[in-house]
Amino acid sequence: MMMNSLVEQRSMAEALILSMMQKLERRQESSNCWITCMLLTCSPEYSVGERKLKAEKETEMINELRMIVDIMRDQKLGEGRRLNYLVCDVVEMVRVTLDTINKYFSEIHPALQWIREIKKSLLKLGMETDSGNVGEDEDEDEDVVGLVDAVEKLLRTRILHEETRRSTLLLKGMSGIGKTLLARQLYNHSDVVARFDRRVWLCVTDLTIKEILMKLIQQVVESEELERRDSLLEKMERADNRSLQQMLHRYLKGMRYLIVLDDMPKRMYLTSILEALPREGRESRLVITSHTTNINSIYPDEVYDMEFLDSNKSWQLFLQTINCGNELKNEYKFPKELEKKGKEMLTKYCCGLPLAIKEVGKQLAKKRCLGIEWEELFESFDLGSTLEKLDLFYHKLDEKVKPLFLQMAFYKENTTMRQEKLDQIWVAAGGSENFAKYHSKDLVDDSFIECKDKDTRYHMNAILHKLSIKKAEEEIGLEILRSNGNNRPYQSPRLHRVIICSRDKFNYSTDQDKHLVSLFFHGGGYFDTSPSYWKSFELLKILDWEDFGLKNLPESIGTLIKLRYLGLRNNHIQELPNLLGRLKELQVLDIAQNFMMEVPDIIWEMRSLRHLYLSHVICRKPLKIDALQNLETLTYISVDNWTYGLSGLKMLYQLRKLGIEEMNANTDASKLFASLARLRNLKNLILKGFRFRSMPCLDNLGILQKLQTLKLDGLLARLPNSFPSNLESLKLVNSCLEEDPMPLLEKLPKLKHLKLRNAYIGQEMVIVCGYIPSLELMCIEELWNLRNVRVENGLALSLKKLEIKNCPNLETLPESIRHVRGLKMVTTKIIATKIRRSGMSSNMRVVDINP
Repeated sequence: MMMNSLVEQRSMAEALILSMMQKLERRQESSNCWITCMLLTCSPEYSVGERKLKAEKETEMINELRMIVDIMRDQKLGEGRRLNYLVCDVVEMVRVTLDTINKYFSEIHPALQWIREIKKSLLKLGMETDSGNVGEDEDEDEDVVGLVDAVEKLLRTRILHEETRRSTLLLKGMSGIGKTLLARQLYNHSDVVARFDRRVWLCVTDLTIKEILMKLIQQVVESEELERRDSLLEKMERADNRSLQQMLHRYLKGMRYLIVLDDMPKRMYLTSILEALPREGRESRLVITSHTTNINSIYPDEVYDMEFLDSNKSWQLFLQTINCGNELKNEYKFPKELEKKGKEMLTKYCCGLPLAIKEVGKQLAKKRCLGIEWEELFESFDLGSTLEKLDLFYHKLDEKVKPLFLQMAFYKENTTMRQEKLDQIWVAAGGSENFAKYHSKDLVDDSFIECKDKDTRYHMNAILHKLSIKKAEEEIGLEILRSNGNNRPYQSPRLHRVIICSRDKFNYSTDQDKHLVSLFFHGGGYFDTSPSYWKSFELLKILDWEDFGLKNLPESIGTLIKLRYLGLRNNHIQELPNLLGRLKELQVLDIAQNFMMEVPDIIWEMRSLRHLYLSHVICRKPLKIDALQNLETLTYISVDNWTYGLSGLKMLYQLRKLGIEEMNANTDASKLFASLARLRNLKNLILKGFRFRSMPCLDNLGILQKLQTLKLDGLLARLPNSFPSNLESLKLVNSCLEEDPMPLLEKLPKLKHLKLRNAYIGQEMVIVCGYIPSLELMCIEELWNLRNVRVENGLALSLKKLEIKNCPNLETLPESIRHVRGLKMVTTKIIATKIRRSGMSSNMRVVDINP
């Protein structure tokens, strides 16, 4: 379809939008009548909630469309190619949206996101001048340090492998980690050049859909058509997106093609592009590089997460950087005798990020040319330019997710952060209930944090941690104080403070700061405050001393009546002060891993408490846990204290996670399970044995039908004769079972995650995976005697990840392991060599350990 002028295209887009708005408004009137009718008749035939939610989304869509019409009518936009392209996107957006929302309710949300992105682009166009070089790819430094293995693996398993359909590979990682460079190595590999009829590379940053289609067509056309490029370009300028799709499809049909879309933005709506790419026939490949997995309509066959460089590869890249070009003469090259210190400094400051390593290398090379000795240069590592470049990475985050990223500045560098702690501190600071848990996944998807241990623990690279501190100081009033006096500047008013102590005594001032919301202590265990010091924090909601080495807790902490979160995990505190009972608004009390702490009978006074973490505490009287009607989490309580000290279990309406410790052979498990069955919302249960003694028989465990997550940590003579039928996650730790556990575990129909750590002492394990239809993740760890894993009936198609760690006698793997793409094995060098030579490692990542 051809358009004669931009005015005509604008008119058509506006008419389509107005028609769509009228249709949505008519549907809304009909929907409101329907909802009223259902409420009056109480008919269960349809979900009123779903219909209401759909109506709300449609209302948002109408409002966004009205704004787009107003923006297109704005004379400030003027004329220009970029406006032309955006208007074409508007036309296609209306067509696709009308089609999808008529059929699928689930498609309303991505369609709404697409509408908002187009609106942003139109608004941006009104503020900026038209650019003729939008999205052009920048020259890349051809440093391939650390990418050789990745190139070889991806060529073998994703690019050159035998698969007749078109497959998609997503290279994911933070800015500066080498996504584009890896894609270049794949794209320009000689075997790739020889294999594909057409290769297309396109950086899609800030491009509209129409621009992407046009640039793809320009690169795909035959060389003999070069003389017709001008007429082709004119034809494409006048075409709408649907015509361009058909044109691209026609050019690619019957060809084996490789297309790389570099630097894909978040939530870009790629349906139009995918529809234009033929899927049938020849082994074509689509490679996408992005910092995120959150791209609409993309379901990659594999997501390759870019990894940070280890110490040796970091050093190799550093040497390559400082020695490149002619700036350095031979006498300025790095001396071998300083290599150890250089590696330590590089690891400490650059943390394996190629961007940081190159920036630091270039800076030091220039300074060395000025005659400064290498020993002095070690003290002048400056990450300022790296953080400036990563500022753009930070701005890629959604505005609503940025506060979560800024919150990372509160925690220690290179620490592993618990999901539950992130959530609880967010809520304690005033955030909404489910926001952190929902959007922390966005930080993982967008490569700002790494996920550890099945979405329960996170880690942030130290460079990004420095960026979070920098932005938190600028945007939310973070102040960092150090005992060595090297303090960071702060904004006024100060809302958050991190105090970093050394082992030297640090005397804190009694500075009145009524605005402070959170206070975190890192480092040593020495501090000196007067009782009046704590009275100055009238609005303090969060106080965290985790891993501080604290020995005594001031009694005056009880004066912080606004406190919602108190973190005392992993210290040396001997006794909890009685005055803590005054903290009536406290929601989280974490006193776990303070060995043999004496806890007075004050917990019941904290009626707002929702999460209580204990372990190996001394209680002169049984804790009145049943008085805490808001309690959602309780870990860990002694089995004796639980079974015999609690009477009103039915009052624990909200308890969802429970950990019970010190179970032994004398524990009456039947009585325990009978009491647990009264907890109607209990979903997560952890049972721990007492030191190295055997746990009791757990045969009545199956009565806890609502359990979804279960961990058994302790010596078991045998497994229970039945498990809860709704169980989705199971961990067996230190069970040391003599019989193969798989015959029983295979009967759990909803099991998704299974972990066996030191759980079985036999030599052979038989997995009949056809009986575990829902299993997605399986981890076998520290099975010291295991020599053979036998798989019958093939692996279940649902299995996405298999990890085998520290099984030193397991030297072979079954043939069906090949079908599991997420296969990871941590073993010795000798066994790793045998596995590789057997040809079984095509999809396997092997990590070597010492025997």
